[in-house]
Amino acid sequence: MPELDYPSRSAGSPSSESQSDKSQELNQDDAFHLLQTNRRRESIRYLLDHEDERAVRMRDIAEHIAAKEHDTTVKQLTSTQRQRVYIPLYQSHLPKLDKKGIIEYEKTRGIVRPGDRLEEIRPYLEAQPLQRESEQPARASASSALPRYYHIALGISLGLLGATVSGLLATPGLFLVTLITGLFALTSAVSILADVLPASETKRPQLRS
Repeated sequence: MPELDYPSRSAGSPSSESQSDKSQELNQDDAFHLLQTNRRRESIRYLLDHEDERAVRMRDIAEHIAAKEHDTTVKQLTSTQRQRVYIPLYQSHLPKLDKKGIIEYEKTRGIVRPGDRLEEIRPYLEAQPLQRESEQPARASASSALPRYYHIALGISLGLLGATVSGLLATPGLFLVTLITGLFALTSAVSILADVLPASETKRPQLRS
């Protein structure tokens, strides 16, 4: 891609209002917050991969990310696929990266340049694969426990039903149905929590030295 020869940012550009934020140190909490979403991570990767260019088009970043998300090429993207990535980048993701000095984003012109702190966030970005790998054992452990919960709920339900039918347990029909339904509802809730908690409780990855 040929180098884009754009003039430097004017004083009245949107990002000039965030200079005080850029002067503050980029701490670990800020870095991991910025890298929470895949689209911000991919935007940063795109700029790191095009470090030799003074500026890139925001449209090119959006199309690159959309192609990766849909496992296709930029040429094969539909207009809808492009828009679904373009709009969040334009309205939210790129302005956040600009505010922290990771990039310089001229929103009205759709131009993105590497910011002063682009290299500062590289170690955090490279640590992201370690985080995803560390989530896998916790998720696998939680998932393997789910069949046991269902078997326990099924066993209790059959036991109560058998005892009621044989007359060993005087249980009103409505109460029995409610109890069995509640057991399986509780099991479903455990299944949902098993998907959510491992990710939220995963420790932040250690940065490579």
